[in-house]
This record gives sequence, structure tokens and C-alpha cells, in this order.
Amino acid sequence: MLKNKFKLEDHLPLIAIIRGVESDAVIRVTEILISEGFTMIEVPLNSPNALESIKKLVEKFGDEYLVGAGTVTTGEQAKQVIATGANLVVTPNFNQEVVHLSAAAGCAVFPGIATPSEAFSALAAGATGIKIFPVSALGLDGFKALKSVLPPKTICMPVGGINPTIESMKPYLDLGALGFGLGSALYSPSMSDDEIRNNAKAFVTAYNESLN
Repeated sequence: MLKNKFKLEDHLPLIAIIRGVESDAVIRVTEILISEGFTMIEVPLNSPNALESIKKLVEKFGDEYLVGAGTVTTGEQAKQVIATGANLVVTPNFNQEVVHLSAAAGCAVFPGIATPSEAFSALAAGATGIKIFPVSALGLDGFKALKSVLPPKTICMPVGGINPTIESMKPYLDLGALGFGLGSALYSPSMSDDEIRNNAKAFVTAYNESLN
């Protein structure tokens, strides 16, 4: 069970990856994303003062939203993230200790995988779902082949090169993806608030239209 009795199905399955966000901007940026419908916010640990930013998000939004860290690659990092009260852990790779620690703490945890072996190991370790990364390398054919051997209800979140268009999103959704992790096409530190808002709106619109 997720912290605060979160149900993943209650969330828009689009993870906002706000890599590079400064701690003095993280609340403002997140408020923009939430206003456009996002409910899952990831601060990668290779962002400036990432743990400080995550703590701020937990204090402000942790009772209603899934907020936490990305680029969590070691058990020690996972412990530091869990200590902030975060309820979301995303990784670029499969590390069994990270998944075990995060799942035991009640976090939603999405380890990055690119092969069936990694995917099954991640699920066996207690992953909430799997981050297909980089999906730009696997492509639709690779994702289709991977999805065909996974348990039918496996939550799959392609990440890497997803754009805010039906053409980019719908093919993966049609093959069984639940949602996506969204990075530089959604947010970069150089963007204005209006740019972030417009990008967020475009992604949510494209996702919803792709479901039809």
C-alpha cells in the first residue's frame, strides 16, 4: 500500500520530470504543473539541492500528490529520499536494493528497465510498475515485444523522447502503456512559466485525446 493510502489509478499517469529545477523555484513550477492536471512530480537527484526541493514538495503537496525523486541509483540515495517523506521513487536502472527499500517504505517505485530480464527482476523485487527507458531506443516494436511477455496488468511507463502529440503517445498507449515520464519536452530550467504551462497543457490534452 502506498503512503497515505494512495491509489495509482486516482492519478494522471504522467510523471513530470523537473530535472535541474532550483529549490527556490520548485514550488512555483509544481503549482503550474498541478494546475494543468499533473499529480506525479519527480525531482531527479542530479538537480541542484534535490533533497531540499523534495522536502519542500512533500511538505506542500505530499498529502494529495505523488512527489519524490528520480535518478535514484543506490540504496543510500533511496534511504535519503525516503527520509524526506517522499512517496515516489524513480530510477534509470534496476537496483534491487533501491526497489526493496522504496517498496517497503510504501513508495510508488518505478525502476528503469530495457530488457525482459530486468523487468521481471524489478517486478519480483516489488516495483509498482516499470519505467521503459530509454523507450526511444526500444521503439514501438521493442516495446510491443516486451509487453507481450509481461504479466497483463504490469504498469508500463515509457520514458525518453515522448512529445506532446497524439502521434507520439497513442501508439504506446494502444500497445498497453499506462502513461509516460516526461522530461525536457515538458520542463527545463530555462523555460518561462508560460512555456511550462503551455507544455503541461499540451501533454495533458494529447494524452487524453490519445485515449479515444
